Amino acid sequence: MNESRNLKIYNTLSGKKEKFEPIVEGHVGMYVCGPTVYNDAHLGNCRTYVSFDIIHRYFIHLGYKVRYVRNITDVGHLTDDGEDRMAKGSKLAQLEPMEVAQKYTLGFHEMMRILNTLPPSIEPRATGHIPEQIEMVQQILDNGLAYESNGSVYFNVPKFVAEQPGVYGSVSGRVIDDLYAETRELKNQDEKAHPADFAIWMKARPQDLMVWNSPWSVGFPGWHLECSAMSTKYLGKTFDIHGGGNDLKFPHHENEVAQNHGACSCSPARVWMHTNMLLLNNKKMSKSDGNTISPSELFSGDSPHTSKAYSPMVVRFFMLMAHYRSTLDITDEALLAAEKGYKKLMETNELLQNLPVNPANFDGSENEHDRAILSMIDDAYQGMDDDFNTAMVIASLNEMGSYVHKLANQQLPADAIAPWVLDKMKATFNTFIFEILGLQNDADAAGNNQVVEGLMNLVLDMRSQARTQKDWATSDKIRDALAAIGIQVKDGKDGVSWSKQ
Repeated sequence: MNESRNLKIYNTLSGKKEKFEPIVEGHVGMYVCGPTVYNDAHLGNCRTYVSFDIIHRYFIHLGYKVRYVRNITDVGHLTDDGEDRMAKGSKLAQLEPMEVAQKYTLGFHEMMRILNTLPPSIEPRATGHIPEQIEMVQQILDNGLAYESNGSVYFNVPKFVAEQPGVYGSVSGRVIDDLYAETRELKNQDEKAHPADFAIWMKARPQDLMVWNSPWSVGFPGWHLECSAMSTKYLGKTFDIHGGGNDLKFPHHENEVAQNHGACSCSPARVWMHTNMLLLNNKKMSKSDGNTISPSELFSGDSPHTSKAYSPMVVRFFMLMAHYRSTLDITDEALLAAEKGYKKLMETNELLQNLPVNPANFDGSENEHDRAILSMIDDAYQGMDDDFNTAMVIASLNEMGSYVHKLANQQLPADAIAPWVLDKMKATFNTFIFEILGLQNDADAAGNNQVVEGLMNLVLDMRSQARTQKDWATSDKIRDALAAIGIQVKDGKDGVSWSKQ
């Protein structure tokens, strides 16, 4: 366990970096707001989850036992006009809401796999936790911070503000008058005692498809409530870290804090972390003016905003070149620079791992080169300790890379660096690139793909011979065995083809 490191995290609540001290020694409880699965994951989602993947990985590297909870929102997240996003997705796709949820959940998981993020410890769905949400609504009612109106239940924001001054607004940093002003145009204002009040249970309308029985009406929980209920269930009333994108500060996270106070009489998380937004060519992404790009368009190159396709690992590396709290501007020039930097890092690591260690020539003394390399290794760790600053880590690795190239080009003699220092540099490079930054080597992946392609050609050739010999049993056995591992074989007029299911 390496908890002795001086790890500091920027806490949105205090507006400053604070030394991280877990509630339970050796353990980290982290909740991150997951996607609403009515559409494909967008790049903003990807940046947030890649950022928290780095945080997750670093805690594991330090030896913590991490419980990482990331939810799936499959009900209750309303659009500005009051329509449930899942219902909207259902209408567009002409599918049942749960079909939509399953389709886009699988798509989200595939995108996370492509970007090489570790899965969370627990991934609860909102629809799987309706009883817990109903129970939390009742607790808030019992504590006098909510009221029922026409079958819906609303959180009483002015009463909460009066009873807990300074809490509402602590996440977004906005004053109460501003928060009140932003709620004036929200739906069902005539049912509310105050415009700032928000629904924690909503009575169903005739067009609503996803509804449940409750003590107040047939309806569904409010979007903010699900995270309060699920974080409490899996992490307890108070846990270490709550994360999400900047756009969730208000109203989502602000209302989460209010709900947890209303039900549990405490704030849910000690530390609140928020990733910043993505720009495209220095402008906010917008579908209406064509200033938008999807992950698949980045990977395929099928976009007017890019000159070529970029691999998922280049995109991940690009995201890591900026601090997670910094605005990140996607431009073709920046992606080209990221591709160059990524390839350089992979090539440097390959050179480093192949450098020979020469203990026989080592005289036992530590020289200036050893001290410089050890300082760079320490700088890389200090970058992660400084609020997970991946840009500092990459800079430190590149600085170490200058020594690697000098050794490889024999500008420095092989025995210029102590064997144990060289070994430590080798281990550090591998650890940071693959274990902490979560990168993969595209060259290795391409090689693996060639191997798979070759093996498949061999297997399908054997199957073709069996079919030619009318050995249908062998032909079917090969087809069924491939299907069992997720490979579909298709026989067509142009020959046989295969694809991953």
